[in-house]
Amino acid sequence: MIKLPVDLPNHQYDILIGDRLLDNPRYLSDFVGLDDAIIVSNETIAPLYIQKIKQSIEPGRCFEYLVPDGESEKSLEQFSAISTFMLQKKLDRKTILIALGGGVIGDLGGFVAACYQRGIRYVQIPTTLLAQVDSSVGGKTAINHPFGKNMIGAFHQPSLVLSDIGLLSSLPDREFFSGLSEVIKYGLVRDYDFFVWLERNMSSLVQRKTEKLVQAVKRSCENKRNVVLEDEKEKGLRATLNFGHTFGHAIEKLMGYGKWLHGEAVAVGICMAAKMSKDLGNITAKELLRIESIIKKAYLPDCIPEEYDALEMLNIMKGDKKNTDKKIRLVLLESIGRAIVTQDFSHTSLMSVIENPKVT
Repeated sequence: MIKLPVDLPNHQYDILIGDRLLDNPRYLSDFVGLDDAIIVSNETIAPLYIQKIKQSIEPGRCFEYLVPDGESEKSLEQFSAISTFMLQKKLDRKTILIALGGGVIGDLGGFVAACYQRGIRYVQIPTTLLAQVDSSVGGKTAINHPFGKNMIGAFHQPSLVLSDIGLLSSLPDREFFSGLSEVIKYGLVRDYDFFVWLERNMSSLVQRKTEKLVQAVKRSCENKRNVVLEDEKEKGLRATLNFGHTFGHAIEKLMGYGKWLHGEAVAVGICMAAKMSKDLGNITAKELLRIESIIKKAYLPDCIPEEYDALEMLNIMKGDKKNTDKKIRLVLLESIGRAIVTQDFSHTSLMSVIENPKVT
C-alpha cells in the first residue's frame, strides 16, 4: 500500500493506493470509528462492493443511498434527494459520507458533503481509473446545470481517498480507456518524464497490468497533489489541469451527456488543444504526432466522427466557467510537459481547430 499525504494549510488527508485495499476493513474502520456513515453510490457499483464497505462500519450506523448510473444524475434533483434522506435519518455533523463510485458519484457525494449542515467529512472510494487519478483528489465537487457542466459546486477536500486498483477489474474496456486520457494529461501539462514513461508502457496499461497501473495512479496523484498544494482554489497553476477540458466539456454537451464518456471527450479535447498549440507555433508537428499517437495507443478517439455545428460548439465554449472577461480561456502547450493558460489567440485560430479538428 502506498500512502500519499496531502498537507494543506488547514486540512490534511491521505491518498491510499494499492491492490485489494477494500479486502482489509481496517483502512476504513479506523477512520470511521463509531460515527454514523452514509454510503452514496449507484445501482451498478453498489452490488459489487457495498458489502465490503459495510463490514468496516459499526452495525446500525451505516446508511446507504443509491442513484441510477449516468452523468445525468449529477443534478440538483439528486442533490436535494440525498440531502432530504440524510435529514430524515437525522444524520448530524459528525456523519461521514462515503462516495463509492466514479466521477459522477464523487462529485455529487462531495457536493452534498460540502453543503450538508455547512460541511461534513467525506471519503472518496473511486471505482474508475479516471476518478482514481483525477476527480477524487483535490476537493473539487459539483453538479451539472442545463447551462453547463459542473456549474454549481464547491471546493471541499476529502478526509481520505482509498484508491483500490483491484476495483478497476470490473470496468468495461471503454470506461477504463476513458480514464487514460486524464493520465496522459499529467504528462502533457507538467511531467515530461511521465509522458515518456507512458509512451513506453501504454501497452501494459491497456492490458491492466497491476504493477504498471499502481505506478500510473501514484504518479498521476502525485502530480495532482503537488498542484493542489500550490493552488488549491484554482487561481493560477491548477487551471493547467483543465488541458483539453474546455473543448471536451463542449463536446459532451454538444453530443448529449452520456453519449460520450468524459474521458473520451477530453481525449478529443487534448488533440484539439494540441493542434491549436501547433498552429500557434508553440509545439512542433513531430510533438503533435506523438500526442496523437499516445491517444490512439490508449484506444481513445482523436477526433469527433460525427458532423456537428461548429458555431454551436463555440457558443458552448463561451459559457465555460473558466472564462474571464467574457473571453474564452484555453490551456495550451508550450511544449510536451509544460502548459499555459491563455486568452492570447485569435478567433480565426480557434475556429480553424473547431471546424477542422483532425490532427492529421
